[in-house]
Amino acid sequence: MVIIMESVLCVQGLCKRYPGFTLDHVSFSLAPNRIMGLIGKNGAGKSTTLKAMLHMVSSESGRVTAFQQDFFQQEKACKERISVVFGGIDFYPLKSLATITAVTRRFYKHWDQAQYQRYLHRFGLDERKKFKELSNGMKVKYLLTLALSHHAELLILDEPTSGLDPVSREELLHLFRHLVQAEPCSILFSTHITSDLDKCADDITYLQNGKVLQSADKETFLRSFDHLRLPQDTKPLTLEEIMLRTERSAWDDEATS
Repeated sequence: MVIIMESVLCVQGLCKRYPGFTLDHVSFSLAPNRIMGLIGKNGAGKSTTLKAMLHMVSSESGRVTAFQQDFFQQEKACKERISVVFGGIDFYPLKSLATITAVTRRFYKHWDQAQYQRYLHRFGLDERKKFKELSNGMKVKYLLTLALSHHAELLILDEPTSGLDPVSREELLHLFRHLVQAEPCSILFSTHITSDLDKCADDITYLQNGKVLQSADKETFLRSFDHLRLPQDTKPLTLEEIMLRTERSAWDDEATS
């Protein structure tokens, strides 16, 4: 894999060991104004990769560069330009959205209240509601509203479309494409809904058992799995088909070994 020198985010040789699982020298890079999808089956290391590169868990080795700065040495400055949305996190569940926002905005020098109000309206969010009263989909929309209200240059999203209805998912995918085209913004997101990446991603990184199986622009990525095509396949393989056939092949290898 080629590391892009002018990347917004560059992960090199990231390692994290747990009993029974190792994140093994994960490397990839994200160029400006692009969307990268991080894919892999459950347990492949997607969330561990995101947490290790964000220093949410310690890593044994590896380097992370964000905006041409060493992330681990300049963590505070880098995080001012990054927003992170992790699904399934219920922080301050008993607090109102207005209260959570008042706390959150203090951490960002470039907080844009007008932008915050625009996204509240766009997503149909009521600041008077408590966080626990929101559906999973509305929680994601609220967390994205916070992320977009300080003009983050890098969005790191874990399952951002999970729990959303098809119309809301399409709305978010359209928003992601608009952001990378109209703003100085890049997006890295982990998802199991690979059809979303078929629609919006520029680049794909595929993790299997803690290792990067492939990381490339989407066209190159899809071509690299042409060997999985069957004689009856008349169309290019989708990301879902690539994952299913790759993982099935791994299961078959394990069964015969």
